[in-house]
Amino acid sequence: MTSLREMQIAALKQMLNLNDPQPRSEVTVPVWKVLIYDRIGQDIISPLISIKELRELGVTLHLQLHTDRDPIPEVPAVYFCAPTDENIGRIGQDLQNKLYDVYHLNFISPINRSKMEDLASAALMAGAVANIHKVYDQYLNFISLEDELFILRHQNSDIISYHALNRGEIKDTEMDRIIDIIVDSLFSVFVTLGTIPVIRSPRGNAAEMVASKLDKKLRENTWDTRNTLFQGEGIRPHNLFSSVRPLLIILDRSVDMATVFHHTWTYQALAHDVLDLSLNRLVVEESIGKSASGGARSKTRACELDDSDKFWASHKGSPFPTVAEAIQEQLEQYRSHEQQVKRLKSTMGIDNESDEAISMMTDTTAKLTNAVNSLPQLLEMKRLIDMHTTIATGILNSIKSRRLDTFFEIEEKIMSKQTLDKSVLDIINDTECGLPEDKLRLFIIYYLCTNMSDAEYNKHENALSNIGCDLSPLTYLRRWRNYTKIAGIQNSYEGGGTKTVSMFSKLVNQGSSFVMEGVKNLVVKKHNLPVTKIVDELVDMRQSAQTEDYCYFDPKQLKHSDQVPKNKTVFQDAIVFIVGGGNYIEYQNLMDYVKQKASGGTTKKIVYGSTTLTNAKQFLKQLSLLGQEGQ
Repeated sequence: MTSLREMQIAALKQMLNLNDPQPRSEVTVPVWKVLIYDRIGQDIISPLISIKELRELGVTLHLQLHTDRDPIPEVPAVYFCAPTDENIGRIGQDLQNKLYDVYHLNFISPINRSKMEDLASAALMAGAVANIHKVYDQYLNFISLEDELFILRHQNSDIISYHALNRGEIKDTEMDRIIDIIVDSLFSVFVTLGTIPVIRSPRGNAAEMVASKLDKKLRENTWDTRNTLFQGEGIRPHNLFSSVRPLLIILDRSVDMATVFHHTWTYQALAHDVLDLSLNRLVVEESIGKSASGGARSKTRACELDDSDKFWASHKGSPFPTVAEAIQEQLEQYRSHEQQVKRLKSTMGIDNESDEAISMMTDTTAKLTNAVNSLPQLLEMKRLIDMHTTIATGILNSIKSRRLDTFFEIEEKIMSKQTLDKSVLDIINDTECGLPEDKLRLFIIYYLCTNMSDAEYNKHENALSNIGCDLSPLTYLRRWRNYTKIAGIQNSYEGGGTKTVSMFSKLVNQGSSFVMEGVKNLVVKKHNLPVTKIVDELVDMRQSAQTEDYCYFDPKQLKHSDQVPKNKTVFQDAIVFIVGGGNYIEYQNLMDYVKQKASGGTTKKIVYGSTTLTNAKQFLKQLSLLGQEGQ
C-alpha cells in the first residue's frame, strides 16, 4: 500500500520532471534543469530525495532562492517555494535579471489572487511573460519523515509552537493566523492523500479551532464541484487508505504533558532527546584517536537515518541495550565474513592479487569469487556498523554521565503509581545523579502525576533552585494545572513500568564496542500512553468520560452536525495530529499499538503528525518563556 511519504516523493518527482507524468522507461534521458527553493522547500525535499537522486532526475544545481546566483541560459529553472511576499519579490528580481530562459514556478501552498497579480506585474515589467511556462499549486506544505510520520514545519517552527499558541497576550488575529497556517498544511496532506476524513477533536482548545477551520475548508472544496481537488481520487494518482474513509484525530499538546518530559529508553527517541535528531539527520561527535599532546581528538559526523537503512528500520523503536547487542552481533558477523575472505586468499596463495585476476581463475575459485563479489555489500555493512557504533557510543556516554537509566526507571514507576526505592527529593539532592535539567524533568512528571501539598511542592522547588534550575516552567505548569482536569490525566499512565533483566550477554567480553558496566538492562512493559488510549477509543467508536464530549465533523455532510451518527463505523485507518508539538515516544507507542492489533488479527493503519517534533529541552524553553510572561 502506498504511504503518504511515497505519494509526496512521487509528487516531487513529477514536479522535477517539469510536471509531466514520470516516464516509465528507466532509459529515458531526463531534461537537465536547475532547482531553486526557499528554506521551507528545502526542508520538504531533503528528507525525501538525496543529492544522488536529484542528479538522476536531471537536477544539475540546487540553489537557495535568497542567494546571489549567476545567470544560467538555455536550462529550465524549477522553483519550489512558499507564496510569500518576500519570495514573490525575489522571483521578480530573477525575471528582471534574466537569470534563466524558462521558469516553472511551483508554490508549496496555493498562491492567492493578489500575489498572482504581483507576479504577473513583475513578469510584464521584466518582459518575461513568455519565459514563464506555467505556475503550479503543489499542495505539498508538510514534511514526511517516515511512512507513518509527518510534521508541518522545521525551520521557523516557532510561529506554530506550543508557546506561540498559549501566550497570555496573544491577539485573536494572531491566533487566527497560526490556525490558518496549520489548517493550510493539513489540507495539503489530504489533497496529497486524495481522501476526505472524518474529524474528531476535544473541545475548548486550539485542537477544536484547527478541526473546525479544516472542516470548513474541506467542506467548501468538496461541494464546489467545478474546483474540487477531491474528485475521484484527487490530484494524486494513488490512495493511501482503504475504501473506508480515514479518521483524523486532532489533539492538543496539553492532553499529555508528562510524556514530553519523560526520559526515554528507545533508540530513535534517545537520539532525538540526547543528540538532537532533526529531519532524519544527526550530527554526532566521533572519536578519532589521540592528539600529539595526548588529548582525545574528535570530529563531527553527519548521519542520515531513514528506513533504507535496514538496521535503523528494525531497531529504531528497540530499547537501547537491545540496540547495543544488535550492533555487536553485526560487527561479529562482519568480522567473520572478512576473515573468511582473508583465509580463502591465503589458502590459494593470492593475497596480493587484484579482484579482476581472481575472477578470471578457474571454477575451483567460485567460492572465493562469491566472497569477493560480496565485498561491496560488506563495505556498506561496515559503514552502517561504524555509523551506528558512533551514534550508540554518544548515547551511551550520556546515559552513563547523566544516569539516564535511573531517571527513566523512576519516572516509569511514578507514572504507573509504583512504590519508589528512593524519593524524588533525594535524587534532586544527589550531586552525582544527572544534570539540573534531568532533575527538573523528573520533578515535573512527579508533580503532574501525583497530588502533593503546597509544603511538599515548596520543599522540592527550593531543592531545584539550590542546584541552579530555571523554575519558570514550573510557574507556567502550576497555572496550567489549576484550570485542567488533571485527575483523568494522572490515571492514564497505568500499566507501564520496567523490570531489570540479567546482564548483557554479548556486551561483557573484552571485544565489545560498548562497556555497559553500571547501566541497567531495563525491559519496558508494554502499555498505551494517553494519546494511544484516546486513539484506541475513537477508531473503535467507543466512549469514555475523556472522549464522550469530543467534537465530530464530517465535511461530506451537506449540513454540519456535531452529533456522532447512530450507525457507528469502526475505522481501520487514522491520522493522529498533535497541535503544539509531538515526540518520538508517542509515535513509537502508536506503532507498537498497531503491531499489537495486527498480532490479534485486527488491521489498523495509523499515521502520526504534529506541528513539529519537540524534545524535552526545547519544550522546557517554551514553558520557561510562558512562565516568565505570566510573572
